[in-house]
Amino acid sequence: MDASPSVNEASRKAETPRFVAGSTMRHVLVMTGTGTGAAGLIAIFIVDLISLLYISWLNDPSLTAGVGLATVVMFFTVSINVGLMIPIGALVSRALGARRPEDARRMATSGSILMAMVAAAVSMVLLPVLPLILNAIGAGAQTYEVALNFLWIALPTNVLMAFGMAFSTVLRAAGDAKRSMYATLSVAAVTIVLDPILIFGFGLKANGAAMSINIARVAYLYVGYRYLTRSHDLLEKPRLKAILSDARPFFAIAVPAILTNIAAPVANAFFTSIMAQFGDQAVAASAIIDRVTPVAFAGVFALAGAIGPVLGQNWGAQRYDRMRQTLKDALTFTILYVGGVWLMLVLVQVPITEAFNAPPMTADIVQFFCRVSGFIWFFVSLVFVANASFNNLGYPLLSTFFNWGRATLGMIPFAYVGAHMGGPNGALIGIGVGSVAFGIAAVITAFWTIRRLERQAVPG
Repeated sequence: MDASPSVNEASRKAETPRFVAGSTMRHVLVMTGTGTGAAGLIAIFIVDLISLLYISWLNDPSLTAGVGLATVVMFFTVSINVGLMIPIGALVSRALGARRPEDARRMATSGSILMAMVAAAVSMVLLPVLPLILNAIGAGAQTYEVALNFLWIALPTNVLMAFGMAFSTVLRAAGDAKRSMYATLSVAAVTIVLDPILIFGFGLKANGAAMSINIARVAYLYVGYRYLTRSHDLLEKPRLKAILSDARPFFAIAVPAILTNIAAPVANAFFTSIMAQFGDQAVAASAIIDRVTPVAFAGVFALAGAIGPVLGQNWGAQRYDRMRQTLKDALTFTILYVGGVWLMLVLVQVPITEAFNAPPMTADIVQFFCRVSGFIWFFVSLVFVANASFNNLGYPLLSTFFNWGRATLGMIPFAYVGAHMGGPNGALIGIGVGSVAFGIAAVITAFWTIRRLERQAVPG
């Protein structure tokens, strides 16, 4: 008689979703540090950083500028992929939190296929219009050819990257932080090995870097798939009926999430065009900043992805107190992390520019950015954290509003006026000033959405 309650109790504990119990701060730190978190995202971002670093060692400014412009375009495709990851993470984690594993399995499969289909379509649309895009962001004759060739090699494999990111997201939604990290680390491992071989050994230069990206994406997909099929039962045989039925909730989150995410590459392209007014050295500085920033502040990007499953599972379990605490923990992490990275960038500002063989004007701009990076990225980080909450708690349009608001009203006029008054450094200050109001307002609104969900909840 005594054995049955004990077995039932053990069964209930085994079925308890990981993020519904225990310290919320611990969940935030573990998912940020080991999921597609800091290490994982650094693995993704470091691909661009390493490639540009190797290309800069060829001492050909047109190659460096061409790869820089190409990755501005690729940032657009990656941003769309990240937007497509959001519904997968939100829907799978919500189903797991509500103890519906069959729904989680079906949604993981359908979501991965839908994400890959959209990624393939994006590449097909972009490839024919690359000349228009590259000319619009100020590509010169030689840099145009370098960027065009690079993109024609790398863009077609965007669909492979989408599958890899989808599988990694499912692992993270299930709370498997370690395997999600390993999947994304495979990208960096392949790139580190192949980049010097293809760029220098085979003399392929920028095209070699693009080929390395393609092979890294194959590894990413393979590792993620193997982990999902061997260690988790969260993929099933694709069924057209299931894909079509899941498309509606998927795109209900994905469309506003994509609209939200593409604000960043659009703003980045605008900023590049502003820097182009000050010459090639300013464009080179912009390219270096674009690669150093995501690596240095990878923890912020990781945090935005990490808190989604934690919020989603606790929403499914109707633990609104834990949802509020998760958001508070995320803000605490943001303050400490951004402060630490700011100090680090100030200390290594000179070695960074020396590593890229930066000429005087380029070095001055990059070093100035390092000195003001904390001010800029603290408020940008607040928007990231709030957007993650909006996307996972049923308010994706708020995420769209704040991201586009910061990227337009909070950036364009301030960067333009700053550039007019203080040159490239003034443009950087403008970006930071324009982010203040949107960062603060976004966080306040995030807490408001949790209170509203709690009021709307129907007692079980």
